[in-house]
Amino acid sequence: MIKKALFPAAGYGTRFLPATKSVPKEMLPIVNKPLIHYGIKECMNAGIFEIGFVTGRNKRAIEDYLDFSPELEEKVKDSSKAKLLHETNEMIQKCTFTYVRQKEMLGLGHAVLTGEPLIGNNPFAVVLADDLCEGEVLTQMVELYNKYKCTIVAVEEVDKNEVNKYGIIDGKEIEDGVIMVKNMVEKPDIDKAPSNLAVIGRYILTPDIFDLLRNTKPGKGGEIQLTDAIMAQAQEGMVLAYKFKGKRFDCGSVKGFIEATNYFYEKEFK
Repeated sequence: MIKKALFPAAGYGTRFLPATKSVPKEMLPIVNKPLIHYGIKECMNAGIFEIGFVTGRNKRAIEDYLDFSPELEEKVKDSSKAKLLHETNEMIQKCTFTYVRQKEMLGLGHAVLTGEPLIGNNPFAVVLADDLCEGEVLTQMVELYNKYKCTIVAVEEVDKNEVNKYGIIDGKEIEDGVIMVKNMVEKPDIDKAPSNLAVIGRYILTPDIFDLLRNTKPGKGGEIQLTDAIMAQAQEGMVLAYKFKGKRFDCGSVKGFIEATNYFYEKEFK
């Protein structure tokens, strides 16, 4: 059973400056809900209610969002706006939230390793909130984990000209949409990419990843790459890539953020 999820949320969000100078990128709103809200709901729908955050400086707004606000609730309790707090309050009631601070920005792999005290010796999901997914991607991945009991990464096909922005996998399809990973490269040059299957911000990791991360040397950009540790798992055992069913928005980019805003506005408010 996957009961825990980890949200790496210590990054600076420099592509959204100056807004992210004081507002965590995970708190940027898609219409009227912050990105983090969508990720937590996805976890809950997958049966995951123990949620840890790896944070950094200027991220306290996340903790405030995931806490009751008696003054605000008193203010709106007799108005039509009270229902707008229902989902957030449900999260607070049903989930437990824990936090650890990443003291240095040394890559996604380092962020995941920093979260080890929140996870312990358990398999867990990793959610990157700025990859906003619709279609209950984590639910699909949990079902797959229950079958294979190994690390799983969500992948989608991207334009060949964009492979240098992602971790790229290659392998053999063992069932429809499920690929046994044989190779995994972080942000390869376009002419060296093994495929156009890109890893997106949804993972299920087995706890041996922590020891592998401890022994992973800095890679591309001088950072500890999660991709390198997962590749070591693939060499020692089995890692699966899953071509998920659903829609994903890259809300780490302005273009993707606007696309998500328009999509959810059309879906929920028109």
